[in-house]
Amino acid sequence: MVIKKMRVVVKIGSSSLTNSKGEIDHEKLQDHIDAISTLKRKGHEVLLVSSGAVAAGFRKLGYPSRPITLKGKQAAAAVGQSLLVQQYSIGFQEYEITTAQILLTRTDFSKKDRYKNAYATFTELLERSILPIINENDTVSVAELTFGDNDMLSALVSGLVHADQLIILTDVNGLYDDNPNKNPNANRINHLSDITDDLLAFASGSSSKVGTGGMQSKLLAARTALQSGVKVFIGKGNGANKLIDILKGKGDGTYISSDSAQTLPNTKQWISFTEVSGKIFIDEGAKNALLTNGKSLLPAGVYQIEGEFISGDVVEVYCHDTLLGRGEVLYSSDELSLALGKRTEDILSNSIEVIHRDNWVEI
Repeated sequence: MVIKKMRVVVKIGSSSLTNSKGEIDHEKLQDHIDAISTLKRKGHEVLLVSSGAVAAGFRKLGYPSRPITLKGKQAAAAVGQSLLVQQYSIGFQEYEITTAQILLTRTDFSKKDRYKNAYATFTELLERSILPIINENDTVSVAELTFGDNDMLSALVSGLVHADQLIILTDVNGLYDDNPNKNPNANRINHLSDITDDLLAFASGSSSKVGTGGMQSKLLAARTALQSGVKVFIGKGNGANKLIDILKGKGDGTYISSDSAQTLPNTKQWISFTEVSGKIFIDEGAKNALLTNGKSLLPAGVYQIEGEFISGDVVEVYCHDTLLGRGEVLYSSDELSLALGKRTEDILSNSIEVIHRDNWVEI
């Protein structure tokens, strides 16, 4: 089977990199290096999102086991990130593949200029056949150490670069309809076309029915990727051809894709996934203009606002209690409060749309 050249994001979780002691397993690491090298040799573009910095560094700090405190994890990540990338770099040198280290934070996805800069950097690296190795900048993360064990990070990266496929490698071969460790008759779900709230609830918690604590974060990531038009695989594999097999549809896991999923332009992806700064409430006429007629949102259709925002921020748009979507607002909250319900031509200080249709994303 001949497969077209693809842009692929491969996410490797800690469980697929470490041994029973929580340390980097060099045999597993080499297996991933072999598989990614095979993928590149076949002409595919590859970006690697890899966990494992804490695992690579905690022994160097004198910890007998993986640290549980935030400061311990961050210190271990600070030591381990360079060690991990060094091991990858040495391994890929055998295949004459040059690597680049990219450390990202949530801010890189919430700030529009940083989002554009990240896209430009990835584009340049891929054009020069460099393998980006991506991780969260753990040492400066203050709320949580990761995006969700790097699952969400891999989904956001796959959307940013307009990947064809996101491959999330883990130690479980996909999603099951019951806990396979307790129910020998549990069936694997080979394909999903949608990630519903019920499915997320089903996969929640460390005692999840799917048999792994990380499956909910993987499904959340899959839903995010799917919203950007990226197909997803969650599962496991071994050997140099495991990633090729996954692209051929022969992977040991669950495939997630939808025929209706469309690739979003970068601006709309940023709008979809950045933090919102407020809410705008519109009337039925403005709702129809936005959703049915493909028009921009004008001040005349806005009857209420919540929150404080400035021009260029992203806000959610509601019709009464129903969330319609979100968009990049061209008024500040102060300006818009003075313009509520007024026709654009009646507003001397501002003669622009509240949200232009090109900067609008329907939910």
